[in-house]
Amino acid sequence: MFKKLIGALLLAVTFTTPVLAAEGGMEWDRAPNRVNHVASLQNGAKLFVNYCLNCHSANSMRYNKLTELGLTEEQIKENLLFTGDKVGELMHVAMSPADAKAWFGAAPPDLSVMARAKAANMGQDGTDYIYTYLRTFYRDTSRPLGWNNLLFPNVGMPHALWNLQGPRELETVDIHQVEKDGKQEWHKIVTKVDAEGFKSVVSDDPLPEYHGGASSHSTLKYLDPSKQAQYDNDVADLTAFLGWMSEPEQLLRKKLGVWVLLFLGLFFIVVWRLNASYWKHVK
Repeated sequence: MFKKLIGALLLAVTFTTPVLAAEGGMEWDRAPNRVNHVASLQNGAKLFVNYCLNCHSANSMRYNKLTELGLTEEQIKENLLFTGDKVGELMHVAMSPADAKAWFGAAPPDLSVMARAKAANMGQDGTDYIYTYLRTFYRDTSRPLGWNNLLFPNVGMPHALWNLQGPRELETVDIHQVEKDGKQEWHKIVTKVDAEGFKSVVSDDPLPEYHGGASSHSTLKYLDPSKQAQYDNDVADLTAFLGWMSEPEQLLRKKLGVWVLLFLGLFFIVVWRLNASYWKHVK
């Protein structure tokens, strides 16, 4: 029975791990786990207020809740309050719903529990989605707002962190069939979207000996590589804050979970020995 249970668990892991790839979307990168790093959460809170709170609200979070991250109310007032809000108020957005609909087509979603809402049903944490999403924006002149995203194609959101990221180019390698002289033949086509968002074909080479299937792979390249490490670090901090905001009590919950598992383990040993003692004289 025990072996069957282990086998079932292994099968479940095998078939649910690549869910995202099987559905046709790109796989999510793993976000650094910084929910225990106070400095990272404080930097993430600063980035959230400066870059996200202009359009996105966090209506389930109060400013004074940030004192749990080691900030004083005076620091919150001086560094994170810019619209006359009081430290005990909710993180409302200054933009009206009417303006949001006119500018973006729909009001940007509230981010209070976005990290939990984006969690995969059978896979990764929602912070992995946010971390990947914020690192896959690129310029695209064909879009109304001038930006696109590899994880969320044709996204209706501008890239709020573009000045932190710096210019990047998108290179895409496609292998697919094209018709030539009435015949289908495989071609490798390399296209580039430059830092200004203009698309061009870099090369188009026939593959006469190719026997595989169609494929597509995109790579984002920094024109200033020195910005990559700092940008990834800032996105990791912002992601950590969004993860913390979606469940501020998660650290306490995890600590309690460890103690509960330890108790159940010890209780199992007691029950097991009690059961052995009870049945040892029964034949």
